[in-house]
Amino acid sequence: MSESTHISNVTQATFAADVINASHQVPVLVDYWAEWCGPCQMQMPVLGKLVEEHTGNFRLAKVNTDEERELARDHGIRSLPTMRLYKNGEVVEEILGAQTESTLRVIIERHLLRPSDTVRLAAREAHQQGRTEEALAKLQEALTNDPENHRIRLDCAEMHLLLGQLDETESILATLPREMREEADAVRLNALLGFARQAQDAPSVDKLEQTLKQEPASSGARYQLAAQYVMSGQPEAAMKELLFIIQHDRQYGDDAGRKGLLAVFDLLGNEGELVSSFRRKLFNAMH
Repeated sequence: MSESTHISNVTQATFAADVINASHQVPVLVDYWAEWCGPCQMQMPVLGKLVEEHTGNFRLAKVNTDEERELARDHGIRSLPTMRLYKNGEVVEEILGAQTESTLRVIIERHLLRPSDTVRLAAREAHQQGRTEEALAKLQEALTNDPENHRIRLDCAEMHLLLGQLDETESILATLPREMREEADAVRLNALLGFARQAQDAPSVDKLEQTLKQEPASSGARYQLAAQYVMSGQPEAAMKELLFIIQHDRQYGDDAGRKGLLAVFDLLGNEGELVSSFRRKLFNAMH
């Protein structure tokens, strides 16, 4: 790897200055490597290429673990290559093993500030003020100027969904890089899209609740009600309806109750007491 001003060899003595302090200015990717590590050697040209492409928007700090055994031990490095991305003094990503250039690019770039990101912030503010169509227009213009900023693409998908333009949302999500489609924000939007399609042509919450009073065994009405609850920001109410379907009509919609409940977990980031509680209820219902 050709050296540059954005690449440094870090030691125990320089780690605080070259990594912790420096990461308050730009993100710093620490690469733990060794001469004998074949995958490390293969990874280095890729890292060098990314550093040069971003011209100072992030720094690369290399740690030779043969020479810096104490530093590697102090940081709990157990396998090579290991990479950790620091931002504002904290580890924001840990990458184990050699990765493709596209995977590394996605991981690194989601922590870099690009000129088009200022437009993203302005669009988010416009949406929060109720000007969602204006927000979408801002994002589309920014995407034209910076087509490689896939965070903008994801924001466009969200704005389309909020405007009820579900086909556009689905199209954008399908064209995201594979690595980004697996990120929490994309998974959340995919889950929300599924419920939005169910709720789009469904009766109102009041009508569905009335239907279930008269026909409590109507899994179709119950699933639509769950979708309406999701879209109105009532995930716990939605999960109760989906759990009822699992308990009483497991075969409905090719196990739609269970799939729907897992989708709500995705919406909630798969963490928190509410998710843990319903995971236990789901386990009990299935066993």
